Amino acid sequence: MDSLSYTPRGVLTPQRSLADLTWLRVGGPADWFFQPADEADLADFLKALPENVAVFPMGVGSNLIVRDGGIRAVVIRLGRGFNGIDIDGETVTAGAAALDAHVARRAAQAGRDLTFLRTIPGSIGGAVKMNAGCYGSYVADHLISVRIVTRAGEVQTLPVAALNLAYRSSQLPEGAVIVAATFRAAQGDPEALEARMAEQIAKRDASQPTKERSAGSTFRNPSGASSTGRADDTHELKAWAVIDKAGMRGATLGGAQMSEKHSNFLINAGGATAQDLEQLGEEVRKKVLQTQGISLEWEIMRIGEY
Repeated sequence: MDSLSYTPRGVLTPQRSLADLTWLRVGGPADWFFQPADEADLADFLKALPENVAVFPMGVGSNLIVRDGGIRAVVIRLGRGFNGIDIDGETVTAGAAALDAHVARRAAQAGRDLTFLRTIPGSIGGAVKMNAGCYGSYVADHLISVRIVTRAGEVQTLPVAALNLAYRSSQLPEGAVIVAATFRAAQGDPEALEARMAEQIAKRDASQPTKERSAGSTFRNPSGASSTGRADDTHELKAWAVIDKAGMRGATLGGAQMSEKHSNFLINAGGATAQDLEQLGEEVRKKVLQTQGISLEWEIMRIGEY
């Protein structure tokens, strides 16, 4: 990207290391790193960007391994201009940079139930892209529409049906950047919603290594469904259960480790490289396949060059 016909109002940085922006604290640089000032700035920037330059929208890096060689693309990270939360009756519209937990709390204060978002790490853009879910509830159950800026720089609103949301996946136009999402939220008593979220947090902290450097769940559940947290929820096809059965709880490689507390959490136990983390994940996949004939699918996105 030698020259741009548009001078952005936001911040455009060449060769920006991404390690400090991911929860796992690993990864090489992005060729370019763009923080748009607002939606118009993003649209004009994408319109002017040469067609052969790849675009990678990045949230808060909670579900991401950036490989050590970095990313040959413009990484776009939305900031303050994209984190508004607007509540109007039963609809909640949140900017893509708004944190899932903040949206859940703001909605609860207004007597609207998006409590499932409370324990999901990351921001709304990532939650939509991954159809994030928790306790048996998914983005797909609540999403009405998303606002995107296409790779060609056009602002569009897509109904939820256009995204083909499935377990931990969606279909967005190539290079499109989600800028906002609108949800339908049932009514609830603010105090009861607060209490439910407090219970969810306590349950999460008791079972997950929330104080460690992780990127949330490493692999999708082979059952193709989120944990519901209910007593009758079966465990046979949970990722952590098949990892345990393969004897990989606590397994290490370099500075990477499968958490002792929750074996589906890959953690940077200190000084791990992206390669350590990804290689350990692949070792786990190999062991699970060998011992149980199950091919685990990554839930953490891996991107960039080795």
